[in-house]
Amino acid sequence: MDETSEVEAVVRSLLTQPTLFLSTSAEGEPWGAGAFFVESGLFTLSLGLELHGRTLTNIRNNPRVALVVSNGNPFEPFLQGAADAEVLDDDALEVTAASLLAKAPQIEPFLGAPMAAVRLHVRSWRATDVANGWLPGREIQAPASSEA
Repeated sequence: MDETSEVEAVVRSLLTQPTLFLSTSAEGEPWGAGAFFVESGLFTLSLGLELHGRTLTNIRNNPRVALVVSNGNPFEPFLQGAADAEVLDDDALEVTAASLLAKAPQIEPFLGAPMAAVRLHVRSWRATDVANGWLPGREIQAPASSEA
């Protein structure tokens, strides 16, 4: 297996986790939040965010975000990424909510809150796996115009 395929396999494996950490900023103020997500490709993730929350407000002002997919243990493999966030129309919320519920049934109580669907177009991933010597992590870039 070549290095790119190996990194892609680690990314795909980690994207089976239900949650990520999202970093946003607006007006010079950074903000971090956790969110449930569903993947529709190696570089495309969707999530539901509280309609009146700081995370969504920041994305509307500055759609460039950073994200981490991790179980919280720095000695287990984890992902870091850079993405462009896109707030979707109301029609996408129903599909996103159904996909989130299928992946992470524990999200059900959250789905009763006013929400917006957001799609993350990941520009690059860095996979770190300390136990396997991936320090610094190994990077892969999103294809120019493809949803891998």
